[in-house]
This record gives sequence, structure tokens and C-alpha cells, in this order.
Amino acid sequence: MNREVTGIFGGTFNPVHQAHVELARGIVGCGAVGEVWLTLSPENPLKADRPGATDGDRRDMLEAACSGVEGVSPCFIEFDLPRPSYTINTLRALAAKYPNRDFRLIIGADNWQIFNRWRQPEDIIADFGVVIYPRPGYDVAGPLPKGVTYLADLPVFDISSTEIRSNIADNLQRLAPAVANIIKQRNLYATI
Repeated sequence: MNREVTGIFGGTFNPVHQAHVELARGIVGCGAVGEVWLTLSPENPLKADRPGATDGDRRDMLEAACSGVEGVSPCFIEFDLPRPSYTINTLRALAAKYPNRDFRLIIGADNWQIFNRWRQPEDIIADFGVVIYPRPGYDVAGPLPKGVTYLADLPVFDISSTEIRSNIADNLQRLAPAVANIIKQRNLYATI
């Protein structure tokens, strides 16, 4: 039996932007996984509390950004898990909930540099595997452990949610129109 391979691309998505979605589409397009679930993290243990949107706002923006994008879906499982959100726990919960799927963690080259700081990184690699995408200024040197794939030929996006939040009015074009509309209607990030 062939098992569906699903990439888990986690983040706080504060806000979700076009590069997140385009990157997910590119990972599906190159055949690394069959689909990508953009997995919203309510609390990242490696990031300080960030200003911006509520959990509900970020959830709505993520649903809007993924709407109609083939092979890319939102995932909200971390809202049902204890906080802070540890990736190993998320992957195990997904594997238990969807036993007919294989999951791969998707991370940027920047996160690969600090992957040893994550909870149980060896178990993530051994039990699920890791797909790395390029990030500006970060090299991924080989050889990589078994179960780790570097997609060096994917486009590099030099954009961050932090940058978008810092000047939201000038960065709305970097968001899906539906996401930009939510931000405008709810007056999100206006005080940053």
C-alpha cells in the first residue's frame, strides 16, 4: 500500500505571506512530498512572544491563504496539544491521527543550523525525516544524515513575517489578497 507523504511546514504565520505558500507549492511541485500542511503554532518555544494577531486571526489568515491552493492546506492540530508546541509531539500526534500517512518535517536552512536545539531532533529525523529549503545567508553542508533532504534548487525567498509586520502598509502586496483584507478589516499590526 502506498502511503501519502505529507510535509509539515510549521510556523507562527504572524502573518502568513505569499512566500510561505509559494514555498509549499514548490516543495509539492518538485515531488518531495505529495502535499504540504501549513501547521499553525500557537506558541513556539524558540521564539519570544511576538506582537501581532490573535490565534483566531492567524487561523483565519492561514485558511484564507491556503484556500484554492492545490496541495497546500492549513493544519491546526497544535491548538489541541499542550503548550509550548514541540515539533516532535506534533509529528507524533499527526502520525497517531493519520496512520495511513507518512510525515516529513519541512524547515529552512536557518532552522537546520539550530536543529540540535530542538526537542529530540534525532527522533524527528529517524521517525519522520526532514526536508530543508534554502534560506538567504545559510549554507547546508553535506553529507546530511539519512532521512534528511536538502532541496537546494528551490527558489530563495528573502522575506519574513517580522519584516512585513514592521511596515504593514507597504507590505500588503506580499500577502494573498484575502489575507490583506483580513488585516485591513481587523486593523491588525497597526500599532507596530
